[in-house]
Amino acid sequence: MLVAALCLTGCVSPENPPTVAPTTRTAQADDIRAIVTNVMASEHLESALVRVTIDGKEVISEAFGESMTGVPASTDMHFRNGAVAISYVSTLLLILAEENRVGLDDPLSDYLPDIAHADRVTLRQLAQMTSGYHDYVLGNDAFGDELYENPFRQWTPEELLQFAVTKPLQYEPGTNWSYAHTNYVLLGLALERATGEPMPKLLSEKVLDPLGLRNTANSFTPAIPEPALHAFTAERRAALDIPATVPFLEDSTYWNPSWTITHGAIQTTTIEDLATSSAGIGSGELLSADSYRIFASKDLRGRTHSAPGCPTCAPQTEQYTYGLGIVLSGDWLLQNPMFFGYAAVGAYLPQRRISIATAATFDERAFDPEGNYSNAADTLFRRIGAAVAPEHAPPTHPTR
Repeated sequence: MLVAALCLTGCVSPENPPTVAPTTRTAQADDIRAIVTNVMASEHLESALVRVTIDGKEVISEAFGESMTGVPASTDMHFRNGAVAISYVSTLLLILAEENRVGLDDPLSDYLPDIAHADRVTLRQLAQMTSGYHDYVLGNDAFGDELYENPFRQWTPEELLQFAVTKPLQYEPGTNWSYAHTNYVLLGLALERATGEPMPKLLSEKVLDPLGLRNTANSFTPAIPEPALHAFTAERRAALDIPATVPFLEDSTYWNPSWTITHGAIQTTTIEDLATSSAGIGSGELLSADSYRIFASKDLRGRTHSAPGCPTCAPQTEQYTYGLGIVLSGDWLLQNPMFFGYAAVGAYLPQRRISIATAATFDERAFDPEGNYSNAADTLFRRIGAAVAPEHAPPTHPTR
């Protein structure tokens, strides 16, 4: 009877998470500041933005370091959210399916009949990255050469797709998994054709506005709303044949992101909106229970594998499993973009209703002699997650 009585007043579950006293939140905020300070030093960060909420209550929302020399970073600064918007597009797909405007298993050819292999690929497979289409970014030297030759270039979806869809599929659709930006460019075009509405309007009306994202916006240009968090990168070092002994760092803040995903989902955001959307998307706030199960499904585990000639084919693991436009890592749902000197993570833990948003920029020491670097915002998230929810600590070695 004692156990039953305790459960009536203090059970821990997604419906009844433990409350956090103000003094505990203060101690947690101090712990998070120490983590950020240590990661900034070890990962050579120029700036870090961090926001953590538990059950909607702020634990910390703080900026560290500088946006530019002499310009402190601040929590109202805007930055590019990259792959975070992939989860918005997959959520939009599920909403439209609930409205019977599309079917998850509709063939792509219903909407884009002129695209190669469209009769073999479904909308669900595009969203889950199991279509077999090649990626026009990863493992595509021809695209990389053109991108780094002129990072200010404005790309159209049609130009991007020509690097990928004309090739044979890498595997029979649905039989493996491979990360490919191509999937979401195609999915955006298909949803526009299915609804007769542009993606910016669809995403705003169905996802951004309902979540209350006041500072997240589509961008048709390289502009970032002010105040902007500046990014710096050495990733063009190899492309420009800059010797490793020569100091090299470029301000990449206004490089053109038009190559990253479907138009309408090429966005800028703030750390507050990133945390808000992580909670809203990660909890399935906009979805039915059935749609949320599809969104957060781990059914790819044990069904995918590495494959010769497929640089992004990979087995799904506890550390990294792809749901429907969302990454499942341990008990967390997240997206972790990194490009053009920006890195970020938006993550949510349903069992504790914890949202963690991190963003980072880098100094010259973060880049290796080839100009490569790693997602330090992901490192920040995993260490913060372990501190605020040790019983649900994120795996420390993600496979991507």
